[in-house]
Amino acid sequence: MASEVEETMKRIQSHKGVFGTIVVNSEGIPIRTSLDNTASVQYAGLISQLADKARSVVRDLDPTNDLTFLRIRSKKNEIMVAPDKEFILIVIQNPTD
Repeated sequence: MASEVEETMKRIQSHKGVFGTIVVNSEGIPIRTSLDNTASVQYAGLISQLADKARSVVRDLDPTNDLTFLRIRSKKNEIMVAPDKEFILIVIQNPTD
């Protein structure tokens, strides 16, 4: 399974404009990353908190619903977040590339 994860990470990383991928565990700790340690820890902590809040909003609006994907676009980056029960996948890309 580890090789499957590595292959998926490489495939995502090879897409145009992608400069970082991070897999975060349920505690908000990065377990696989293509970024440096400082950036990985910062993204993991902040995005984990944001995903928890977004999931809470979705569930408050409809208790039978759940968050499946979150996309954040700023002037410089686009951050795509795919939360799961045990992990969160974060992909950071330059949307203009």
